[in-house]
Amino acid sequence: MSRRHVAVAGPAHEAVQSAKSVVEIGGNAVDAAVAAICTACVTEVGIVSPMGGAYINIWAPGQEPLVLDGNVEMPGRGRPKEWFGAGVRDFWLDYYGGLRVYGGHGSVAVPGMFAALDEASKRWGRLPWRELLQPAADIARQGWPLGPACEYYLRASADSLFAWDPQTHEFMTQNGSQGSPKLGEMLRSPDLAKSLEAIARDGAQTLYTGELAHVIAADMDANEGLLSLADLAAYRTAARPAVRARLGAWDIGVNPPPSIGGPVLSAMLRLLAHRRETNGHSDIIDIIDIQHAVLNYRRAAIDAAEDLETAGRELLEAVQELGPDGLAAIISSPETIHVSTVDEDGLACSITTSAGYGSGLTTPGTGLMMNNAMGEPELNRRGLHALPPGTRLASNMTPSTARRDDGSMLAIGSPGADRITTALFQVLAGICLDDQSLQAAIEQARAHVAFDDEGSPRVEFEDLASISDGVARAGATLGLPTVGHEKVGMYFGGVGAAMMSADGAVQAAGDPRRTAATGAW
Repeated sequence: MSRRHVAVAGPAHEAVQSAKSVVEIGGNAVDAAVAAICTACVTEVGIVSPMGGAYINIWAPGQEPLVLDGNVEMPGRGRPKEWFGAGVRDFWLDYYGGLRVYGGHGSVAVPGMFAALDEASKRWGRLPWRELLQPAADIARQGWPLGPACEYYLRASADSLFAWDPQTHEFMTQNGSQGSPKLGEMLRSPDLAKSLEAIARDGAQTLYTGELAHVIAADMDANEGLLSLADLAAYRTAARPAVRARLGAWDIGVNPPPSIGGPVLSAMLRLLAHRRETNGHSDIIDIIDIQHAVLNYRRAAIDAAEDLETAGRELLEAVQELGPDGLAAIISSPETIHVSTVDEDGLACSITTSAGYGSGLTTPGTGLMMNNAMGEPELNRRGLHALPPGTRLASNMTPSTARRDDGSMLAIGSPGADRITTALFQVLAGICLDDQSLQAAIEQARAHVAFDDEGSPRVEFEDLASISDGVARAGATLGLPTVGHEKVGMYFGGVGAAMMSADGAVQAAGDPRRTAATGAW
């Protein structure tokens, strides 16, 4: 197999090195992205795990952009009625001002990440599945140093959310640490290495109908977890055309409904394009005003909607038909990792995966830490265990791809809960409208419109000279209170981007707000 030139933006050095290892034996952009994500699910402890959900946005040469929905689902097939609303543990985390989450067996949703990775590999990859998982298995067995983003999160969660389960606690304290593991501490998970090798050998289906599925289901059966063997066996990925938005010379494809993040980002981009066309320019006041309008609509009309797919499409229709003023009139009557890759053939792959804040649970003997998607309040606005089994959960994940009129290709995305869309909105504005370089667009200071539990908005912003005066003016003009942060921080996302230029050259850029790594070979 001939080697392709590939660019990768990932969450850490180990993930990018895994991508490089598969590129060196003939892998393309999709192979590189799958290898990087699998490795990140080993090394980014607490932030993500192998048993979460994922969206994969792929724009292949000569095709339209397509999104594979591997997001988590509501479990509960065959479970007793009295198990619904039970089986969760309440935790308060001292994380960015404080956060209440729910862990335990009852917080675990049906995981879909590996099902989506498997389908992407079969449809667009060049290498055998086993080659893509081996680097992650090797790292799990040999060990890796704890990175700063993980260390920061675990300081707030290791002695509570990740301490109740004996298997998880043993992993966190394997070097004799009291509480959370320390920055740079070497961690190992031989059990996880064995599980990854089983998935590599037997295929992803082992997690859904095979040996690993039975181990997971047995632990859930014994602990009143809603996730059942029937839920795992019934899981299927869904392939959907990306939602498109035009921004300058760029055609951008984002995650479609029932995702929340994709429609929200698309609405923001369309409103910004309209404002730039109407006024000939845009500034921080426009950025904040558009965020406020779209996110307020989301809060009022989407987050608690019974049918997320319909609600997302209604948002896009409102923007298309009514514009920003009409959207405002309608209004008045949440952890992840991301990998972006492109190759010289113009294949772009953008993957975002999430396990929530973590359930604290490790399935005995597997090393597989489970998600807590059922225990994320911002993704369950209708209440705990309120959805019918098999329903896809809400998601902020918005992996995106784009094609410029000259043939350039872009893969881009971010972690960051509800800051994903606002981070990508500002970075894409810099790339597509202001012709900034990838790195410059990512490094520029950001603002985010947040809402408290009563629905009152405020503007959170990075208190830097390049943005502070503009945010103050925007707050005064729009009547919004402002809250400055002293420096750039992981609260505002962690955008990673990879691009192939019209001449076939590839490049990647990472975000200084989080541990990030890039490579181009």
